[in-house]
Amino acid sequence: MADRGCPLEAVPLPAEVRESLAELELELSEGDITQKGYEKKRAKLLARYIPLIQGVDPSLQAENRIPAPSQTTAAVPKQQKPRPTSSRDERFRSDVHTEAVQAALAKYKERKMPMPSKRRSVLVHSSVETYTPPDTSSASEDEGSLRRPGRLTSTPLQSHSNIEPWLDRVIQGSSTSSSASSTSSHPGGRPAAAPSAAATTLTGPAAHAHIDVHSAPPDVTTGLGELSHREHPQLASVRGVARGYSGSVLETAGGVPVHSRVSSKIQQLLNTLKRPKRPPLKEFFVDDFEELLEVQQPDPNQPKPEGSQMVVLRGEPLAVGVPWPPSLLAALQRWGTTQPKAPCLTALDTAGKAVYTLTYGKLWSRSLKLAYTLLNKLTSKNEPLLKPGDRVALVFPNSDPVMFMVAFYGCLLADLVPVPIEVPLTRKDAGSQQVGFLLGSCGVTLALTTDACQKGLPKAQTGEVATFKGWPPLSWLVIDGKHLTKPPKDWHPQTQDAGAGTAYIEYKTSKEGSTVGVTVSHASLLAQCQALTQACGYSEAETLTNVLDFKRDAGLWHGVLTSVMNRMHVISIPYALMKVNPLSWIQKVCSYKARAALVKSRDMHWSLLAQRGQRDVSLSSLRVLIVADGANPWSISSCDAFLNVFQSRGLRPEVICPCATSPEALTVAIRRPPDLGGPPPKKAVLSMNGLSFGVIRVDTEEKLSVLTVQDVGQVLPGADVCVVKVEGAPYLCKTDEVGEVCVSSSSTGTAYYGLLGITKSVFETVPVTAGGTPVSDRPFTRTGLLGFIGPDNLVFVVGKLDGLMVVGVRRHSADDIVATALAVEPMKFVYRGRIAVFSVTVLHDDRIVLVAEQRPDASEEDSFQWMSRVLQAIDSIHQVGVYCLALVPANTLPKAPLGGIHISETKQRFLEGMLHPCNVLMCPHTCVTNLPKPRQKQPEVGPASMIVGNLVAGKRIAQASGRELAHLEDSDQARKFLFLPDVLQWRAHTTPDHPLFLLLNAKGSVTSTATCVQLHKKAERVAAALTEKARLGTGDHVALVYPPGVDLIAAFYGCLYCGCVPVTVRPPHPQNLTTTLPTVKMIVEVSKSACVLTTQAIMRLLKSKDAAAAVDIRTWPTILDTDDIPKKKVANIFRPPSPDVLAYLDFSVSTTGILAGVKMSHAATSALCRSIKLQCELYPSRQIAICLDPYCGLGFALWCLCSVYSGHQSVLVPPLELESNVSLWLSAVSQYKARVTFCSYSVMEMCTKGLGAQTGVLRMKGVNLSCVRTCMVVAEERPRIALTQSFSKLFKDLGLPARAVSTTFGCRVNVAICLQGTAGPDPTTVYVDMRALRHDRVRLVERGSPHSLPLTESGKILPGVKVIIAHTETKGPLGDSHLGEIWVSSPHNATGYYTGYGEEALHADHFSARLSFGDTQTIWARTGYLGFLRRTELTDASGERHDALYVVGSLDETLELRGMRYHPIDIETSVVRAHRSIAECAVFTWTNLLVVVVELDGLERDALDLVALVTNVVLEEHHLVVGVVVIVDPGVIPINSRGEKQRMHLRDGFLADQLDPIYVAYNM
Repeated sequence: MADRGCPLEAVPLPAEVRESLAELELELSEGDITQKGYEKKRAKLLARYIPLIQGVDPSLQAENRIPAPSQTTAAVPKQQKPRPTSSRDERFRSDVHTEAVQAALAKYKERKMPMPSKRRSVLVHSSVETYTPPDTSSASEDEGSLRRPGRLTSTPLQSHSNIEPWLDRVIQGSSTSSSASSTSSHPGGRPAAAPSAAATTLTGPAAHAHIDVHSAPPDVTTGLGELSHREHPQLASVRGVARGYSGSVLETAGGVPVHSRVSSKIQQLLNTLKRPKRPPLKEFFVDDFEELLEVQQPDPNQPKPEGSQMVVLRGEPLAVGVPWPPSLLAALQRWGTTQPKAPCLTALDTAGKAVYTLTYGKLWSRSLKLAYTLLNKLTSKNEPLLKPGDRVALVFPNSDPVMFMVAFYGCLLADLVPVPIEVPLTRKDAGSQQVGFLLGSCGVTLALTTDACQKGLPKAQTGEVATFKGWPPLSWLVIDGKHLTKPPKDWHPQTQDAGAGTAYIEYKTSKEGSTVGVTVSHASLLAQCQALTQACGYSEAETLTNVLDFKRDAGLWHGVLTSVMNRMHVISIPYALMKVNPLSWIQKVCSYKARAALVKSRDMHWSLLAQRGQRDVSLSSLRVLIVADGANPWSISSCDAFLNVFQSRGLRPEVICPCATSPEALTVAIRRPPDLGGPPPKKAVLSMNGLSFGVIRVDTEEKLSVLTVQDVGQVLPGADVCVVKVEGAPYLCKTDEVGEVCVSSSSTGTAYYGLLGITKSVFETVPVTAGGTPVSDRPFTRTGLLGFIGPDNLVFVVGKLDGLMVVGVRRHSADDIVATALAVEPMKFVYRGRIAVFSVTVLHDDRIVLVAEQRPDASEEDSFQWMSRVLQAIDSIHQVGVYCLALVPANTLPKAPLGGIHISETKQRFLEGMLHPCNVLMCPHTCVTNLPKPRQKQPEVGPASMIVGNLVAGKRIAQASGRELAHLEDSDQARKFLFLPDVLQWRAHTTPDHPLFLLLNAKGSVTSTATCVQLHKKAERVAAALTEKARLGTGDHVALVYPPGVDLIAAFYGCLYCGCVPVTVRPPHPQNLTTTLPTVKMIVEVSKSACVLTTQAIMRLLKSKDAAAAVDIRTWPTILDTDDIPKKKVANIFRPPSPDVLAYLDFSVSTTGILAGVKMSHAATSALCRSIKLQCELYPSRQIAICLDPYCGLGFALWCLCSVYSGHQSVLVPPLELESNVSLWLSAVSQYKARVTFCSYSVMEMCTKGLGAQTGVLRMKGVNLSCVRTCMVVAEERPRIALTQSFSKLFKDLGLPARAVSTTFGCRVNVAICLQGTAGPDPTTVYVDMRALRHDRVRLVERGSPHSLPLTESGKILPGVKVIIAHTETKGPLGDSHLGEIWVSSPHNATGYYTGYGEEALHADHFSARLSFGDTQTIWARTGYLGFLRRTELTDASGERHDALYVVGSLDETLELRGMRYHPIDIETSVVRAHRSIAECAVFTWTNLLVVVVELDGLERDALDLVALVTNVVLEEHHLVVGVVVIVDPGVIPINSRGEKQRMHLRDGFLADQLDPIYVAYNM
């Protein structure tokens, strides 16, 4: 076998064959050849080689239990010698599980998985050393035919996939250059860098393999290659479709399964019903927004039960003729009076010394005293506090069985119902609130406790016991002897016969964490004691050692109730003693010569670890060793190991008696000691795969995934047992089927207290046969145990309903998964008993979560290693993926009362993000197999057919325009105002003293003003300086580097006066030169500025030492400061020869992080001012307040241009000043009674956050916003509804009209497309279906419907502007139900990009695009934004119906994933809602992994809580699997001056590893 290690390397394909294969691949991906044709040609090419390859395989295929050599490991796993089957019976090795796990792991030789990186850890995290995964889509297309579902280790993938030589799994140094990977997510993105550098470093066969253009992320597929039932996340594929889904599914060309969730006939019927009689022209108009989650189809080969229907199993009858006492209390009275000296209970302290022995006489007299006190001495308002039948809480520590026993029997004697609960240690114990709910619903008002315990309870200030969260008000009664009253001689408790009345209530915590009380009647209690006495063969005066909790379950039934019936002596071993000395119970058995012992498998395990030095213990006295959790699948290994060690110390094998119990049915089954005639013990080795389908298959060959279980003996005397189906009606199971065990007997619980509904379904089940006839006239109780009846009528339990997790169609038991995890070198990294497994529902299916406590000495790398091995083991043995594996620091998981983990509380913390793990590994790629199918792009539908399709469907073509300019104003004035310098001179001449600008400082005082004539004169001075000092000529470019103010405006007009072209540049930030100065330098260089105009302070800064560290300061052009230039007039003011001459350059960083300058001509400049003037009704008498940056876009136009054009007065508020005085802008609006005001989102956010609590103070100061007609947010993005709404709500108190706030929309090609203005209808909001939007469809839905997304229109379209929606690829016009690119045509469009690199051809179509169909004459500019138009019910000023434009997002930023288009903001909105500590979030793609960067506003220990929550919310709401979660400090996500996230900068920072993240999690 060994020499066949890697058969495929022996047959390398010749280079020419490889080349032809690559060509074929390409043809298929380009769509030049059909899938069928491709497969045919491919088969032909490979025909000569395939026999060679397959010839090696049959032996592997035949012995399918030998793992095939995995394609990632060169070493061959050793072949296991099959054990001779004959030896099976003697050699039951319970550690077979550990062996199986080790063998399973041997298949996966050590793999590198990408380690998560954690800040301040010893690891150096590098993003470069990750390696390239083989692209699963380039593996053989015949894969599908090879995968045999259900045969786990049968070489599903290996036999063909190596033909294309991805032999080198690890290709080092796949450099992650951001430009190379950007092409994958941005269709209009930058060109990909040629991968030549990567290609040259490869040698050997891998050099000819096709290397992907995209750099690859860490390989998250490793470790999963061997499993046939997996979806393989395809990572860096050349074809854009994710391959995957199980091989049994037919695959169409794109690798998409074609089977549907309904049979084709029904589907056909549904389609006919759904469609109108005349079907729309399918070829024109395809609506494919239905995203159906994949429903896992049952596998035709899955095992099905084949046995006959089971029959009800009847237990032996209760012995007749035995003198049973009429009730338990009668037995107590008998022993208390006739044998008062007989020992009943011995309590031990933590040193193992006997502290107190309670005799039967004492138990009787003290119980009587307590009963008397309870009934007669407690009063409230002269009424007795308690009436018979009332419930009383028993709060006793585990170390005080004596007082508990007195209290329990005292309550029974007084005919009160004891409700034993745990001692609440803190006010926030795990599950304590639920216990409070139980007490409240039982109407408990009194709690009994001991003196010592009462002193230890948390106290309130008054000294009373504190009220615990969720608990009813309780009175506490201490029952130590001195507090009780001796009853008078003639007082006797009513003698009760065992009736149907409730004797006690036992609490039970359900899977979800809710606590219910199971009521047990006096009759059941007596029957239980009788049945246990008979089953265990208890006799009078026997000694029993009890390690269990005596307050509930078997500890109570054997150690407190049955023991009294038989006058036994119980040695109670407290949990605290076991922790100190795990051998204590064995020593007590030995010293008391105990005949019986009651333990859990944990106690046996602990004593094994501690027994080494002990020589003198003997267990020969034991007649019966009851293992209370025998129903747990791991108990068998403890039992076997215990027997192995202690057989030499007198332990007889037949003594071990596992039993199965449940709170509802009490004892279900128990193994009889052989002297009572029970059958010999049996074990079953069951196939894990069979069990997951609910079928029992005894595993014949020694496969890895088996579960070995031991029987839990026979049914109790007097009970009937059957097994029913878990879901649906209680039909009897077949004999080889796993179901829920049901018991019918007089000794079960009777109800859940106060819960009639679920009581009926659990305690009064009527099992029926397949024909529907009831099997018995007595109702059965469901036990919550899953199992079957084996040979000799023995009961086998394979799991609990509480631990059942249904993933897809298969069932898994939490206990089994814990056992597998423990078998992976358990003791090194995690604590044995501290592992929790539960499932959470994400995307309509259970997902398995495993949480363990990590040892403090385990290193990061060790833990990660352990986690990846656990994943592989569970994968191999259970064939199920773990969704999330988390390690938490030692002792942080919520504890159940007696050790163990409080599972439901752990789950609650996980879901609330309160678990604080120190390591997390999420594997959504492998687990989530029910995602909707990836969308296939429709075969290219031409633009013409689109139009026809729209017409047929009755949709209008999406186009709209603002008001016509011609009707609005005499063209004479428009001609006069064609050049802004002329306008300024005219105003300086006609209204010289009219104030145009007021600049405010942080205190709100005016620092500078400018009237028309002052501005004119300042501009003249600047023009003179430029021509004389700087010797600039017409058309030279001048960079204006000024803080916001009047100087900037004057310098701008100065440039126009002398024919120079101004470029406004934001000045560098003195405290942050290293990042801000390079941008300034870049704009100056790219704009080819011949001179820099600035102030003295900034000039010094530009030439300072610090500046020299950031840029080369010797290459600045001439720098002039305009602070004190002489008063000079210009000889003549420059007048441009034509309106198309360049007026200024507008440079800005777009949202995608690209610096782009656009050219604005004089004609466009004046047209822009004119449109804004008309829309906002701006006249010289108006005042407007502007709180924007004056450097680019609409902010610049409003700040520098509009006032001069329209003559209104602008109150200028620099946004920077708000940092020291948040209320500056709103106070200014109120003070100057501005009807119109503009701001940015960052300003609005500062006001909302900073002034939220101060509206009252502002009102006192007289701030009144009722003057505002319209407040517009200047933005280049989708309107942020949540922010504008909260702003409106907050400042409504200050008189801000509800409808005043609106948004504007502009972009690089046209800085003002929409602007609300003062007239016109209010902005409308629509709700669209987010799923349809992903398919570029617009479907309106009602507010609040699922998947709805609110969108507000971005203001009204400006006068003279025309807008159309065009298809991003075909450039054809679209209907108004489609999302497409917004194209704009207007006199104020920019004339082109200004780039110094001759790249103009690249972007020519941005400014001069034509439709490919329809109106092909108009020239449009492409905005690069996606949006849609809707005709509203409103009418505008001209009486026309109003067309609203809705902006959805930037095309460059959209993420193309799973064939659909996602907008980052939608995913980010979901993520921010996931946890209160998430301050901000940004997403982008890297190759085709979705990366989510989250700012943590909280403690670093909360960081890892976010990983699972972020993954869950994105899966649930967007059907996307998050690839990488990066958690960073607040403020890391870069934001531009408009407050927009710079996702591409963030992406570059992430790829260059510059974010200094707190944690990076790679989801597998």
